[in-house]
Amino acid sequence: MSNKDIVLTAMRELFHDKDLTAIDRYWAEPYLQHNPTMPNGLDGLRAVVPHLEGFSWEPARVVEDGDLVMTHSRVLGWAETPVVIVDIFRLENGRIVEHWDVVQPEVTADASVNGNPMV
Repeated sequence: MSNKDIVLTAMRELFHDKDLTAIDRYWAEPYLQHNPTMPNGLDGLRAVVPHLEGFSWEPARVVEDGDLVMTHSRVLGWAETPVVIVDIFRLENGRIVEHWDVVQPEVTADASVNGNPMV
């Protein structure tokens, strides 16, 4: 399984299926988290997932470069309004060990200056 496939499967099982055992299959400690609202370690994921209501992760683009996988997605249920997120995952030995993200409120194409969609 490629790193890209691991990330897509891990995210689907954890966030869509809300299967907390996915953490044991696809993530590993020490897990470094660069989102400033979440702690390092896998307990942060275990604490957040059960409380996500109406969560939907819709990846539009996925790029794999060695041990890094980047996803560009539209996400519902992470914030009060839809957001666009670029996630960067680093994998070691087939497991996710590090994560960065950039989160931005979604602006529809008709409301943007350039008329282009964000995703």
